[in-house]
Amino acid sequence: MLISHILNSKGSTVVTVAPDDLVVTLLNVLAEHHIGAVVVSHDGTHVDGIVSERDVVRAMAADPDAGTSGGVRPKPISAIMTVDVAVATPDTHVDDVMALMTEQRVRHVPVVADGALLGIVSIGDIVKARLSLLEDEKNALLDYVNRGG
Repeated sequence: MLISHILNSKGSTVVTVAPDDLVVTLLNVLAEHHIGAVVVSHDGTHVDGIVSERDVVRAMAADPDAGTSGGVRPKPISAIMTVDVAVATPDTHVDDVMALMTEQRVRHVPVVADGALLGIVSIGDIVKARLSLLEDEKNALLDYVNRGG
Protein backbone atom coordinates (compact mmCIF):
# COMPACT_ATOMS: atom_id res chain seq x y z
CA MET A 1 0.00 0.00 0.00
CA LEU A 2 1.28 3.46 -0.90
CA ILE A 3 1.07 6.66 1.15
CA SER A 4 -1.11 8.16 -1.61
CA HIS A 5 -3.79 5.61 -0.64
CA ILE A 6 -3.82 6.93 2.93
CA LEU A 7 -3.96 10.55 1.75
CA ASN A 8 -6.87 9.69 -0.55
CA SER A 9 -8.74 8.31 2.47
CA LYS A 10 -7.93 10.94 5.08
CA GLY A 11 -7.53 13.98 2.86
CA SER A 12 -4.62 16.29 2.31
CA THR A 13 -5.39 19.09 4.73
CA VAL A 14 -2.28 20.05 6.68
CA VAL A 15 -2.22 22.48 9.58
CA THR A 16 0.87 24.67 9.43
CA VAL A 17 2.45 27.40 11.53
CA ALA A 18 5.07 29.96 10.56
CA PRO A 19 8.61 29.76 11.98
CA ASP A 20 8.27 33.19 13.58
CA ASP A 21 4.94 32.40 15.30
CA LEU A 22 5.28 32.13 19.06
CA VAL A 23 5.27 28.78 20.85
CA VAL A 24 2.08 29.82 22.66
CA THR A 25 0.43 30.08 19.22
CA LEU A 26 1.62 26.55 18.49
CA LEU A 27 0.04 25.30 21.72
CA ASN A 28 -3.28 26.87 20.75
CA VAL A 29 -3.11 25.31 17.26
CA LEU A 30 -2.34 21.85 18.67
CA ALA A 31 -5.23 22.10 21.13
CA GLU A 32 -7.68 23.59 18.63
CA HIS A 33 -7.08 20.88 16.02
CA HIS A 34 -6.55 17.99 18.48
CA ILE A 35 -3.22 17.10 16.87
CA GLY A 36 0.23 16.23 18.19
CA ALA A 37 2.46 17.90 15.60
CA VAL A 38 2.40 20.75 13.11
CA VAL A 39 4.39 21.35 9.95
CA VAL A 40 6.35 24.61 10.13
CA SER A 41 6.17 26.51 6.85
CA HIS A 42 6.81 30.12 5.94
CA ASP A 43 4.39 29.90 3.00
CA GLY A 44 2.11 26.91 3.69
CA THR A 45 3.70 24.98 0.81
CA HIS A 46 7.33 24.29 1.71
CA VAL A 47 8.42 22.32 4.78
CA ASP A 48 10.76 24.42 6.93
CA GLY A 49 10.46 22.09 9.91
CA ILE A 50 8.08 20.21 12.15
CA VAL A 51 7.21 20.77 15.78
CA SER A 52 5.50 18.37 18.14
CA GLU A 53 4.26 18.22 21.70
CA ARG A 54 7.51 16.42 22.46
CA ASP A 55 9.51 19.42 21.22
CA VAL A 56 7.55 21.71 23.55
CA VAL A 57 8.19 19.43 26.53
CA ARG A 58 11.90 19.26 25.74
CA ALA A 59 12.08 23.06 25.42
CA MET A 60 10.36 23.47 28.78
CA ALA A 61 12.70 20.95 30.41
CA ALA A 62 15.72 22.79 29.01
CA ASP A 63 14.50 26.14 30.38
CA PRO A 64 15.21 26.22 34.12
CA ASP A 65 12.74 29.08 34.62
CA ALA A 66 9.87 27.51 32.66
CA GLY A 67 8.19 26.20 35.80
CA THR A 68 8.30 29.59 37.50
CA SER A 69 7.26 31.58 34.44
CA GLY A 70 3.97 29.75 33.91
CA GLY A 71 5.22 27.41 31.20
CA VAL A 72 6.59 28.49 27.85
CA ARG A 73 8.18 31.89 27.75
CA PRO A 74 7.70 33.93 24.57
CA LYS A 75 9.94 32.45 21.91
CA PRO A 76 9.48 31.70 18.22
CA ILE A 77 8.62 28.22 17.02
CA SER A 78 11.87 28.23 15.04
CA ALA A 79 13.71 28.01 18.37
CA ILE A 80 12.25 24.59 19.20
CA MET A 81 11.29 23.03 15.85
CA THR A 82 13.01 20.09 14.19
CA VAL A 83 14.61 21.23 10.94
CA ASP A 84 15.87 17.86 9.68
CA VAL A 85 12.42 16.54 8.79
CA ALA A 86 11.81 12.95 7.73
CA VAL A 87 9.47 13.10 4.72
CA ALA A 88 7.71 10.71 2.38
CA THR A 89 6.31 11.00 -1.12
CA PRO A 90 2.91 9.79 -2.31
CA ASP A 91 4.70 6.81 -3.92
CA THR A 92 6.42 5.75 -0.69
CA HIS A 93 5.26 2.35 0.55
CA VAL A 94 3.55 2.30 3.96
CA ASP A 95 6.06 -0.28 5.21
CA ASP A 96 8.90 2.13 4.40
CA VAL A 97 7.19 4.91 6.35
CA MET A 98 6.69 2.55 9.30
CA ALA A 99 10.41 1.79 9.22
CA LEU A 100 11.25 5.50 8.94
CA MET A 101 9.03 6.33 11.92
CA THR A 102 10.68 3.60 13.97
CA GLU A 103 14.25 4.51 13.01
CA GLN A 104 13.78 8.28 13.42
CA ARG A 105 11.51 7.93 16.48
CA VAL A 106 8.87 10.21 14.94
CA ARG A 107 5.10 9.92 14.85
CA HIS A 108 4.32 12.33 12.02
CA VAL A 109 5.75 12.40 8.49
CA PRO A 110 4.95 15.16 5.99
CA VAL A 111 4.25 14.01 2.44
CA VAL A 112 5.94 16.09 -0.26
CA ALA A 113 6.32 16.01 -4.02
CA ASP A 114 8.53 18.35 -6.02
CA GLY A 115 9.24 20.30 -2.84
CA ALA A 116 5.55 20.99 -2.16
CA LEU A 117 3.66 19.84 0.94
CA LEU A 118 0.83 17.47 -0.05
CA GLY A 119 -0.25 16.08 3.30
CA ILE A 120 0.91 14.48 6.51
CA VAL A 121 0.59 10.96 7.88
CA SER A 122 0.67 10.02 11.53
CA ILE A 123 1.44 6.73 13.18
CA GLY A 124 -2.31 6.44 13.79
CA ASP A 125 -2.98 6.75 10.04
CA ILE A 126 -0.41 4.02 9.36
CA VAL A 127 -1.88 1.68 11.98
CA LYS A 128 -5.41 2.27 10.68
CA ALA A 129 -4.31 1.47 7.11
CA ARG A 130 -2.48 -1.68 8.20
CA LEU A 131 -5.48 -2.89 10.23
CA SER A 132 -7.76 -2.28 7.25
CA LEU A 133 -5.45 -4.28 5.02
CA LEU A 134 -5.32 -7.14 7.54
CA GLU A 135 -9.12 -7.12 7.81
CA ASP A 136 -9.46 -7.33 4.02
CA GLU A 137 -7.00 -10.25 3.91
CA LYS A 138 -8.85 -12.05 6.71
CA ASN A 139 -12.20 -11.61 4.92
CA ALA A 140 -10.74 -12.87 1.65
CA LEU A 141 -9.34 -15.98 3.39
CA LEU A 142 -12.62 -16.62 5.20
CA ASP A 143 -14.51 -16.27 1.93
CA TYR A 144 -12.10 -18.70 0.26
CA VAL A 145 -12.45 -21.26 3.08
CA ASN A 146 -16.25 -20.91 3.19
CA ARG A 147 -16.51 -21.54 -0.56
CA GLY A 148 -14.61 -24.78 -0.11
CA GLY A 149 -11.19 -23.59 -1.32
